[in-house]
Amino acid sequence: MAEGPDEKWMRRALREAQIALKKGEVPVGAVVVYENKIIGKGHNQVESLNDPTAHAEIIAIGAASTYLGSWRLSGSALYVTLEPCAMCAGAIILSRIDRLIYGTKDPKAGACGSLYNLVQDIRLNHQVEILPYILEEECSQILKVFFEKVRQKNLEKR
Repeated sequence: MAEGPDEKWMRRALREAQIALKKGEVPVGAVVVYENKIIGKGHNQVESLNDPTAHAEIIAIGAASTYLGSWRLSGSALYVTLEPCAMCAGAIILSRIDRLIYGTKDPKAGACGSLYNLVQDIRLNHQVEILPYILEEECSQILKVFFEKVRQKNLEKR
């Protein structure tokens, strides 16, 4: 069975997650798609930049805003391998992204359905359509492998 566009773009986000993995970062990747074209991409760089805000989504949204020459990303979709946290959900709302497509949920920090659902809170001035669980197994697996290695390193240090 042929993949649809959502799977295609999520695979591009997974490529970004692989880049993060190679750098020793939590492997999360994101791409912003506008008019069937990637206009922003990013992967986690928290450790390498020593910046707690250097999440894949924030980097991708910033690149997309630069590309369009506007902070308003209406008409865009954000594909991210892991459900966004509260900070990233806020950026999604503020940038006016229309659709959020994510791979796997984040039960510890997810703010787009797991712990909170900020992007669809009707009290805010913008709501976002959510499509979860696209390529869920692949998106979940890369995180599992990363955290297993982290746990193993921590055990070896003891």
